[in-house]
Amino acid sequence: MTLTQLLELFSAFIESVEGSAGPADIARVNALDVAAEDEFSFLSNPKYRADLQRTKAGVVAIRRKDFDALDAATQAARAYLVCRDPYLLFARVAQSLYVQMRPAPGIAASASVDPAAHVDPSACIGAGAVIEAGARIGADVVVSALCTIGRDTVLEEGVWLYPRVSIYHGCIIGARTIIHSGAVIGADGFGYANDAGRWVKIPQTGGVRIGADCEVGANTTIDRGAIQDTVIGNGVKLDNQIQIAHNVTIGDDSALAGCVGVAGSAAIGKRVQIAGAANILGHLSIADGTVISVASVVTSSIDKPGFYSGTWPVQPHEDWEKSAVLVRRLDKMRDELRSLRHELAALKNPPGAQ
Repeated sequence: MTLTQLLELFSAFIESVEGSAGPADIARVNALDVAAEDEFSFLSNPKYRADLQRTKAGVVAIRRKDFDALDAATQAARAYLVCRDPYLLFARVAQSLYVQMRPAPGIAASASVDPAAHVDPSACIGAGAVIEAGARIGADVVVSALCTIGRDTVLEEGVWLYPRVSIYHGCIIGARTIIHSGAVIGADGFGYANDAGRWVKIPQTGGVRIGADCEVGANTTIDRGAIQDTVIGNGVKLDNQIQIAHNVTIGDDSALAGCVGVAGSAAIGKRVQIAGAANILGHLSIADGTVISVASVVTSSIDKPGFYSGTWPVQPHEDWEKSAVLVRRLDKMRDELRSLRHELAALKNPPGAQ
């Protein structure tokens, strides 16, 4: 797009335009260190100011304080879009410049579509895909090669499934949701009763309901509910290789990073952010707006929003060994401390003292 179009389109995000006139046309977005004269980039983290000194980018989104910190020559070298959140403006511009090519509507000759399924004429069903009886495929849906859609499952308008996605029976995928390769939606939850040491399977009769405008990463799994549905709210973003167990609920606009594990019946609120490899135990709740740091283990409910961590930062191995020894001795040290307190109290208040 032209720079003029960009400024008009995103005027609500831009506080002012500084520096040079910039290029007439913006071809694409790129990182500061490799961007060319006809490309758009951004500075969000001040530690990358050195890249800004060397970049050839024609237009850069930047905060006011970071622009004011530049020398005069760098300020004049390109056009700067001063804004509150350069990363957000970068995302908006990238969306406008990136056009994903939709495949042509139709059903591939090698696809298997049950006569009792409904496929909208505008949908695309790829090679080797399987659509079972009672499934409903909405307008502009893309079901890529080798996907499997179980019976009575619904894909609403604009859903996009990448190759080899498996969606079991009785699931609902909301409008415009994207699901990446290898994801499995609606597999049985891990439900068993113990009978004298042997495991008795509990039929998982619920489904999975995913809201609109969600994204599910590659090889992520979302288990069906044991009785009621597993529910993922609108706008939820799930990274790759995440495990969502049966009967979990996740509120609107929450985001979970790679390798997070959420155990059964956990209730995660709206706008919650969970960093990579964190573990959430089952049957607990997390308040709206909570942030969980990387590799944390949440063992009890969080009722008050905030930033929570439960990690042991990395350290030299010999230091970790010393710390581990101390941790193993904490119970003994606690008992010794209690004993010392009692002895000190006895010394301060000997028997018979007035």
